[in-house]
Amino acid sequence: MTSTDRGHMKSYTTLQQYCAVLISSFFLAVSGASAQAVDQSTPDALIKTVVSDVMASVKSDPEIQKGNIPRIVDLVEKKIVPYTDMRRTTEMAMGPNWKKATPEQQAQLVSEFKNLLIRTYSGALSQLRDQTIQFKPLRAAPDDKEVVVKTVVIGRGDPVPLDYRLEKTANGWRVYDMNIMGVWLVEAYRNQFANQISQNGVEGLVKFLQDRNKQLAAAKPAN
Repeated sequence: MTSTDRGHMKSYTTLQQYCAVLISSFFLAVSGASAQAVDQSTPDALIKTVVSDVMASVKSDPEIQKGNIPRIVDLVEKKIVPYTDMRRTTEMAMGPNWKKATPEQQAQLVSEFKNLLIRTYSGALSQLRDQTIQFKPLRAAPDDKEVVVKTVVIGRGDPVPLDYRLEKTANGWRVYDMNIMGVWLVEAYRNQFANQISQNGVEGLVKFLQDRNKQLAAAKPAN
């Protein structure tokens, strides 16, 4: 792992107690599921209603706070899945290497990257206590197809900037990247993915993600 990779990982470790629920919310799932009504009239309205709903659910559910993975996945499938584009997230993290992967490998990468994010951040959900979200005014033109919605996580420590990158699709606005204290989620994984592919090819990256997910799944959740 390069010094840049270590710096990125350190940033994510520091932020877990503040915004793991938000990372988990928007990047844990791939395909459709039903969800309750969410305001999709504007990208910032989408973020506000989804984030507020998810945080309320986490704070009211002791099992989620304990890191109960099935309960977390159920929450995500019901409230978050329709508003994410995990395929684009994975494609961006892969960069030019995405085109080197077969359709089967691409599907595997999307699935394994999803699982990696679940396992990486779900354990930190128990740290969510008194955090609140401040939503910044949206700076975008009415006809923009790509926007950034800016928020700030307010907790016991310093405020944490947390921004969402969304695209307007035929099915509405979708989240595909997040910026945490100046580091975009996609960028945080790009170098690591590229290093794995340069050493072992696309199939090597698939295996790396699979092995890492097995390790995380076997680890006991922190109390």
